[in-house]
Amino acid sequence: MESELHSIGELARVSGLGVGTLRYYDGAEVLTPAWVDPQTGYRWYRPGQLADARLLARLRRVGLPLAGIRAVLGAAPGSGAAARVLDAHLRRLEDGLADARRELSLIRVMIDQREQPMTTTPAEVRLTVPAEELAAALDAVRFAVGGDPDTPALAGVLFEPDGPVLRLVATDRYRMALAEVPATTAPARADGGTIVPTALVDALRALLGAGAGTGEVEVEVTLGGGLVRAETGGHRIEGAALDFDYPDHRALTRLEPEHRIDLSAAELRGAVETGATRTLPSGPNGADCAVTVLTLTADGRLAVAGAEPGPGSTSGDLRVAVNRDFLLDALRVGRPEQLVLELGGPIAPLAIRTPGREGTFSLLMPVRVPDLG
Repeated sequence: MESELHSIGELARVSGLGVGTLRYYDGAEVLTPAWVDPQTGYRWYRPGQLADARLLARLRRVGLPLAGIRAVLGAAPGSGAAARVLDAHLRRLEDGLADARRELSLIRVMIDQREQPMTTTPAEVRLTVPAEELAAALDAVRFAVGGDPDTPALAGVLFEPDGPVLRLVATDRYRMALAEVPATTAPARADGGTIVPTALVDALRALLGAGAGTGEVEVEVTLGGGLVRAETGGHRIEGAALDFDYPDHRALTRLEPEHRIDLSAAELRGAVETGATRTLPSGPNGADCAVTVLTLTADGRLAVAGAEPGPGSTSGDLRVAVNRDFLLDALRVGRPEQLVLELGGPIAPLAIRTPGREGTFSLLMPVRVPDLG
């Protein structure tokens, strides 16, 4: 019998698979020998199994999982089953490559932030801005201010003069909110910005209180020298700025989305509030949080996906998972009638914009969910 069979060593040489690997695939019932010597335990293979071993080696090189290898080798000739397994694997590889490219883009942003952090404004800068619009801008970013004592630089709002606007930025690493206020008197451009601590942000919002109801009231804001000062209506508040470097937000805000969807804000809020969620350890400090999965189907509809992939979903549907509470916070800002959502993929930030207010928007970092691919 042995003269009609090939030894495991011969099979290893012609296939490129190691002897140990062939033993593993025997145990996994993927490529079992035709005969095992009962005395020595040595494995022998039929001549037809040489082609199977060569095919198995190539399937391993392209990363096909064990179940897929078993399905390909066990597929009936002419059934098309093997081709379907390979097509599905190729789609996974292509999706993984797209995800990797987006992930590498975000990694480059993070590296840039470490190597080129934004610096605080060294010189004193004075700006005059409408009280009503400054109040609205503070309301638009306040929810995203960080509260983690391990990241003190995020415990405030960045005030960044930029030509004719004063830009406000807040982030807790899981989300980011930006808003712009027109400045009637401002420098052409100031480098960096000033981090206004949370307590001073809240005091400024309280100062604006009654005056924020009319566009005729103005606020003079002075930044620099380690201090923040705001004056309006004969009242003034002043305090120390945070002496830290703020992460550079500009690279994230320049990411180009793949899809833009116009939709009713009220309908989306209702769908998120009543829609299915998943509980995952993806909140701050690894805490459990409710995760909402937004899906963009092949016909361009945005919906809240079920707790598990539904029978109507396909691998072509775009799915983005985000922290549900963070999403609702962003949707409540300003209570707009319409929204524009910008999606770039499962690992790209989700942008939420209000039509007509291009400089005011939120970014939510996605949550990785294993079965979204």
